[in-house]
Amino acid sequence: MMIDINILLSLGAAYKKVNAGEIIFHEGAEAHFYYQLVSGGVRWVNITDSGSEFIQNMIEPGECFGELPLFDGEPFAASAIADTNSVIIRLHISSFHRLVIDMPDIHFAFTKLMSERLRFKFLLLRELAGQNPEHSIHCLLNYLKQNKKNICSKCNKVNLTRQQIANMTGLRVETVIRTIRHLHEKGQLHIAKGKVYY
Repeated sequence: MMIDINILLSLGAAYKKVNAGEIIFHEGAEAHFYYQLVSGGVRWVNITDSGSEFIQNMIEPGECFGELPLFDGEPFAASAIADTNSVIIRLHISSFHRLVIDMPDIHFAFTKLMSERLRFKFLLLRELAGQNPEHSIHCLLNYLKQNKKNICSKCNKVNLTRQQIANMTGLRVETVIRTIRHLHEKGQLHIAKGKVYY
């Protein structure tokens, strides 16, 4: 979901630079802004008590993140962390509410986006319940490829690290490494110079 930046700016939105590793907002915090990634990368995560991450989504330029509290008034369900030096644009929540009231097509686009993200969660939960790492990773990569997300449409390179795949599936990174190697041996994906192509 991408709202035209000129529309956001006309409503008082502002750009913000964030450094790699910087936390944009914390899980459990109150929401004050709509966030959209202009450049760079952001991971949307839950952090366990032991400090490990479960990745809810890898945000690419043009995508929004942290939108749930804008609609239900509850705190953020996950934290957002810049993966790389990034630029975001943010719009105050009151201006965002005016925007979705005045432009129903944008409101409908958010409904569609949240449905897509919920469907993705259903897919992951179903695959995790099966506890077959090969099948889980294959289904994750297949979903991402079909939705043109985190996989280069021109060269098929997976733009996720093995650690990020582990954090998205709940698998151990060692299991992901071993499973990706096995999928390569079976010809279901390709590894070249440490990069994964699907």
